[in-house]
Amino acid sequence: MATAEDIIESGTARLRPAGNLAPKPAQQPAGPFEVTAEAQKPTVRDALVTGLLVIYPAFAAVAAILAGLFLTSAGSV
Repeated sequence: MATAEDIIESGTARLRPAGNLAPKPAQQPAGPFEVTAEAQKPTVRDALVTGLLVIYPAFAAVAAILAGLFLTSAGSV
């Protein structure tokens, strides 16, 4: 077996063939956003969560604007 000193002293390093040591493809999807094989019907729960994800930030933005307007008008009195 060649040691590191032998390789350094010889001046040339030789690469060995990879053989059968190639990485295998993953058996699982890469992430949570992969499309599954069987399509699922949307449920009421999915619609409710989607609605909340859309509506809640809109209400929060309106509430923040109203609070800012209230605070600016309260400071001028």
